[in-house]
Amino acid sequence: MSPHHPSEHGKDAVHGNGGGHGGGNGGRHGHGHGRGAHGHSSHDTDIDWERMAPQLESGAELQLPGLRDTAARLRGLLGPGREVRRVLDIGSGPGVMTCVLAEAFPEAEAVAVDGSTGLLDLTRKRAERLGLAGRVSVRHAELPDGLDQGLGTADLIWTSRTVHHLGDQQRALESLAAVLRPGGLLALCEGGLPMRFLPRDIGIGRPGLQARLDAAGDESFEAMRADLPGSTRVVEDWPALLTRAGLVPSDAFSFLVDHPAPLHEPARGYLHGYLARVRDMADELLDAEDRKTLDLLLDAEAPEGVLRRPDVFLLTASTVFTAVRPA
Repeated sequence: MSPHHPSEHGKDAVHGNGGGHGGGNGGRHGHGHGRGAHGHSSHDTDIDWERMAPQLESGAELQLPGLRDTAARLRGLLGPGREVRRVLDIGSGPGVMTCVLAEAFPEAEAVAVDGSTGLLDLTRKRAERLGLAGRVSVRHAELPDGLDQGLGTADLIWTSRTVHHLGDQQRALESLAAVLRPGGLLALCEGGLPMRFLPRDIGIGRPGLQARLDAAGDESFEAMRADLPGSTRVVEDWPALLTRAGLVPSDAFSFLVDHPAPLHEPARGYLHGYLARVRDMADELLDAEDRKTLDLLLDAEAPEGVLRRPDVFLLTASTVFTAVRPA
């Protein structure tokens, strides 16, 4: 299924709701964060991330206020005396959060790490537009293998809805922990709340469409997880997983993406793209009536469509877990 909310990295809106909750940051499923994703795994063979680039970037940009607040909070967690020289954005997508981190840590090099050369090119262009080209660099790496292949060390690692695309999530966190410098911080964006964008009863089809989309998304997400090489089932208690990776959990917080009705045009365009992807993947997961409802919601000329109806909004929450490598 498609994202349940904008991915920060723009890569989280693809298979469902990332273990039952949203995915927003600029992260890779459908759940952006930014994307909001959420780093491409070489196993996401059914997803053309580069073709999805405009959707990924727009989803991440819808989350920019929350992403900037998050970066400021991460800076506070590292403390005023901590020199941050290198920041890694693992599963960076089009680089929206990479650039936010470069702005928040002006003394640091911010490195976008992703498996898509096209999205890394977008990161370079974005950094140039924002005057950050001298401090933003890119690194092509297929995940999860690339986590163990010369990433170098970092004072801060950000990863948004990328770990749940990797078969062995615990092993991925251990690899990330090994890259952290002593006293460094890992910020993991996973979970939150699925995206909401319509009332329960929208006047067409059966009420409760979004609940059924959530259920279909969960089913699709579980199938995606099961198909990953080395897929290992774990209880997705992220602080516990971080602890087992040798880190000390330090904070957990959520940020909202809140665009009330009547929804502005960029958000309507993002939502239309999201629903188009849902519709493309819906045949086996939704009944005929719900598919017909989606067709009407996607009709650019229909007053009931998401591009025109006045009751469309965009609301979701993304959760960030942080942990420190002991000095």
